Amino acid sequence: MRSLSLKLLLAFIAVSLVGTVLLGIVASQSIDMQFGSYVNNQREENLAAALEAYYRANGSWDGVEDQISVDARGGQGFGARDGGSGNGRGGGLGNSGISGAGSSYELVGMDGKIVASSTGLNGQAAAAEDLAAGLPVIVDGRQVGTLIAHHGSAQQLTAAGQQFMDSLRWALLVAALGATALAVMLAIWLARTLTRPLGELTRAASAVSAGELGRRVSVSSGDEVGRLAQAFNDMSQQLAQAQDARRQMTADIAHELRTPLTVILGQSEAMRDRVLPASSENLELVHDEAQRLSRMVEDLRTLSLAEAGELKLQRNPVKVGALLEKSLAKARPQAAQKNIELNLDLERGLPSVNLDLDRMEQVIDNLLTNALRHTPEGGRIGLAALSGGNGAVRIEMSDSGPGIASGDLVRVFDRFYRADKARPRDSGGAGLGLAISRSIVEAHGGRIWAESPPGQGAHFYVELG
Repeated sequence: MRSLSLKLLLAFIAVSLVGTVLLGIVASQSIDMQFGSYVNNQREENLAAALEAYYRANGSWDGVEDQISVDARGGQGFGARDGGSGNGRGGGLGNSGISGAGSSYELVGMDGKIVASSTGLNGQAAAAEDLAAGLPVIVDGRQVGTLIAHHGSAQQLTAAGQQFMDSLRWALLVAALGATALAVMLAIWLARTLTRPLGELTRAASAVSAGELGRRVSVSSGDEVGRLAQAFNDMSQQLAQAQDARRQMTADIAHELRTPLTVILGQSEAMRDRVLPASSENLELVHDEAQRLSRMVEDLRTLSLAEAGELKLQRNPVKVGALLEKSLAKARPQAAQKNIELNLDLERGLPSVNLDLDRMEQVIDNLLTNALRHTPEGGRIGLAALSGGNGAVRIEMSDSGPGIASGDLVRVFDRFYRADKARPRDSGGAGLGLAISRSIVEAHGGRIWAESPPGQGAHFYVELG
């Protein structure tokens, strides 16, 4: 049985049938018990009324035992004899007696002794618990006796009673069959409702496995199946985005590698063919492009290791102030060429942070290089470090450049992304510096982000702890 829909349908039908059968059995037994109790109560009340009438007519229980008759079928009960004349007296029990298999009745006088019994216990003292459970016989507001009934498990119903029970059982059977049919229809509907989105998910998953990334399914509910469909849609969208990013990255890598390779191949072929002399200047150009190519390959390797969680860090306690001072010292010659002012602001009492000094120095150098590239001549770059609470340290870098457009803020840390599309690539990096910085910071368990208030340049923040 490979169909989930069929399995669910059979399971629903089985549960419905079992539930209906059990309910029918319990209902039938309960009705039998309740109806039997009702019949017994009616018999007792009718007999008590007849005994009350007998006592009212005769003034005593004398002769009441003569009204006891023995049923020819083996049952006992109070019945009329001689047309209900009551041994020549008026006020006999008449046709009030009702016999039942396994039932017996006793009439107890006020002295606690049985004055009439369907089982021949006349003259014996009645048990106290039987008297407490008995039905009092009241005449003119005074109790003149107690009727004690003993009912067996089986009651002999009248023809009308038996007809009523048969009609009731038939109604129960019809209701059970109707409930079963309704349960089957409901089971079919539920099975189809549950399996339809699963079938759609199966077809969509097959399409994704065949390369149709971005395939979506409809979400028609908020239950577990609906949440599964939404999770599938999110996964499919992320796969499509990852594929687009991978294609773009491949194109970017090919483009970035093409420029230095073209220069190296062109220069080397020209010198081989003696078009250009093998001078130190020409060899230096080839060497520079080879170094550029080597740096790019190393940057890509660093990114791949960080994203795979395999970037090894040699962490030791590092004073952040000393780290920033060292990076600023390296940047001062380039800043002096553009007459850019470099400022450092360190909060007192900053705690040491466990860092990989070389990797974190690479982050600060990347941020400074980026700031120097975008800050105009005569501008200013500020570097600060302050406590971020709970032992964390926040590094802030700001420049007086044109800032970053709001649409570019969320992408400045993407690999190969360049906010200034018009800037030639040979005037700056390959667009990997900020991506590498983010990977290194996140590998340390920190976070890095950028802000650009209007007219206030770009601000970069690194939080470590």
